[in-house]
Amino acid sequence: MKKSLLIAKRRPETFGSEKARVIAKPFIPGPEQRFRNIINRVLNLPEDRAFSLLEEIMKNFAYRHKNFEEILRRHFREIAHHLPGDLTLTPERELLLGAYFTHEYSVESAALFNPSIVLHPDQSGLKPGQSRFIMSVRATGEGHISSIEFRSGIIDESNDLWFDPTSRYLETPEIIKNPAFDKRLFSIKLCDIGVSREMSGQILDRLPPSFAYNDLDLVIASLTDQGEIPETLRCEAVESMIWLAKSNYELRFSSNCCVSERVIFPVAENESKGIEDARFVRFNHDEGGVTYYATYTAFNGCRILPQLIETRDFQTFRMITLSGRAVQNKGMALFPRRVGGKYVMLSRQDGENIFIMHSDSPYYWDRAEMIQGPVFPWEFIQVGNCGSPIETEAGWLVLTHGVGPMREYRIGVCLLDLDDPTRVTGRLDEPILVANEREREGYVPNVVYTCGGLIHNNELIMPYAMSDTATGIATVPLPALLEHLTGKSD
Repeated sequence: MKKSLLIAKRRPETFGSEKARVIAKPFIPGPEQRFRNIINRVLNLPEDRAFSLLEEIMKNFAYRHKNFEEILRRHFREIAHHLPGDLTLTPERELLLGAYFTHEYSVESAALFNPSIVLHPDQSGLKPGQSRFIMSVRATGEGHISSIEFRSGIIDESNDLWFDPTSRYLETPEIIKNPAFDKRLFSIKLCDIGVSREMSGQILDRLPPSFAYNDLDLVIASLTDQGEIPETLRCEAVESMIWLAKSNYELRFSSNCCVSERVIFPVAENESKGIEDARFVRFNHDEGGVTYYATYTAFNGCRILPQLIETRDFQTFRMITLSGRAVQNKGMALFPRRVGGKYVMLSRQDGENIFIMHSDSPYYWDRAEMIQGPVFPWEFIQVGNCGSPIETEAGWLVLTHGVGPMREYRIGVCLLDLDDPTRVTGRLDEPILVANEREREGYVPNVVYTCGGLIHNNELIMPYAMSDTATGIATVPLPALLEHLTGKSD
């Protein structure tokens, strides 16, 4: 354990919430009869009154959204099946009905925090020494519902960060609800959540090794129609299978949507109260090519579910449920490449210590071993990772968080062996970042936290959250950091 007096240098860039950045969501006011009551009231409006209402709505809200009319049309289509008979409506009346079933949500009205940073997929057109980056942030709005937003920019040859302008608008993606499932992993996850193979087998045995949500739906419908699924099985197994399948989906943003306009807002029931603490990593495959993964915590108000995001371009995203006995708790972080032919992940099995896991698949994790626990007073309550390990010549650099007295979160560093990351080869006995007086006040006081940094031009670039409210940037010279960790100077 290496004595540390090394302190990260804070940069002037800070990011706070912008309440004016809103999305237009479907508004579900209640049961079907209430739908019908609202629809009937709108249908009974005189034509001139309906037109003037729509005109007022467009004046007050159209400038706040891109493609506002298309949003209203889409929301109208979602409630059109409640309309009476073969009624034909004017386009204006359809837009008006769409507006009654739409509401705005300010995704970052409460906070913008817990960032991670990775190199952008597009590194073209840059000067020598420059890199383009994408930074993810956790945005929190009304009801403490969390989503994922993005920022982009360039780190120049002097390691100055130049952020692209943040758009006034936000855009939610197209939701693709029919992804493919691996039957073996799907079966394992069902066991993880308490559904026995005996109960699920009746349905899974009729599905191919790789199946889609629609395939599952058809098998369930067929067996139900034939009376082969008893009521107890339907309640205990079928609902769990549908819940799990709906937790896996794909998202696609339009090609003309800039990075800062993209927001991943909760879609599935398991994440209805938030998508928390995404830790993005740029993963390099052995055979060449790059995939961006992010572990995150889905929260429905009662329980958490560790999930994985997969993307190559930050335009199309796959949301995947992780499987295996070691998939539990928060704070999972994937290494940026295989080590010894295995995928490797840091995790927090018990809420107190750092664990490490190895697997043949990024989606299945069965065993974990503890590699680091609390040692120093500033981490006596809990120690955990702060994002994916970063590869250096000296070893895997891991940003950690420690929780000490007064539930104060501080950021520390440790070093893992490159070939055997179960070995901790260096560890600072003091944190490199502690909340200062300006950073102490916020949604959750006395917290500095990060979900991942990167190394650029021999410097650690570390975006970090300030008391779960705003985001800043800190840097540490890599040579000095490694010298503190290894006790060796160049």
